[in-house]
Amino acid sequence: MSRPSSSFSPSSWPDPWLVAAWALAATSRLRVAAAHRAGTTAPTAAARSLATLDRLSGGRAAAHVIVGSSDADVLRDGDPLGKSDRYRRAGEYLEVFRRSLTEQQGSDHEGEFSSIRDALSGLRAQPRGELLSFGGSSPEGLDLAPRHAEAYAIAPLPVPATRRRIAEVRSAAAEHGRTLRIWRHITLVLGPSDEEAAARARRITQDALRLTSGPASARWTEAVQLDRDRERGRSDPARGPEQVVAYIRRSLAAAFVGSPDSVAERIGVLRSAGVDIVQLDMAVETDEDRELRRALVGRLRSPHSAGRRRGW
Repeated sequence: MSRPSSSFSPSSWPDPWLVAAWALAATSRLRVAAAHRAGTTAPTAAARSLATLDRLSGGRAAAHVIVGSSDADVLRDGDPLGKSDRYRRAGEYLEVFRRSLTEQQGSDHEGEFSSIRDALSGLRAQPRGELLSFGGSSPEGLDLAPRHAEAYAIAPLPVPATRRRIAEVRSAAAEHGRTLRIWRHITLVLGPSDEEAAARARRITQDALRLTSGPASARWTEAVQLDRDRERGRSDPARGPEQVVAYIRRSLAAAFVGSPDSVAERIGVLRSAGVDIVQLDMAVETDEDRELRRALVGRLRSPHSAGRRRGW
């Protein structure tokens, strides 16, 4: 959980294109997806940034498009639109954005949210796919992703629901003559054995609860991650500490906890369900965690790994 919004609002973060450029310059094989919130900059300018990074990196750049699920959060960037209007704007935005990445001649656009004349990037991305990824489980999100994205970020769901959601978005993409690869983010708590990993998960939960309680606990109730809960009526401002506790427990409840072998087996089930891209995120980062993650990645790269698919 980040610090309160007054200290770390999105508008104070570094430009994601600059962060992506640094990561690409510091590596030779890594692919980087810059988080890009549609509507905070002109689609033609964003397309030029992505195309430039993609060319300079040899085709390793991508953009993960974010619409924003919290009205309070997007308002911190000066965006007053409600969720339905943001999705409508995002549809128009992505039409221009994609056209700017691919067309060789200037084009005009007259829409509800933007008016553009003779837009021409002058630099196009590498001639390949997977420049855009998109998430969102709302009906609006499930409409936009098949029309514009090459990769769809699926929410953590039970395996049967994961299969149904993948079938749904791929079927919608096929109606537009397109294909989608599926991306799943996974938080890991690893240990040499399943029992040790479970004990670590309990300690991490206890540490998080301890760090967000005490005399300074009030500041955590203002964290931006809790905005959506407040807007959906899941919390009472007078019961802020209880909301923080619920958020921590909910976040760690979905983690994959176990030894590298056990977690690799669980990820293999997701691959068999249709997940193509697996993003691994550690709840903590110690030298032991990094070694355990290397062991996990080695098992996932094994040709005998269940449901093995090409990684992003």
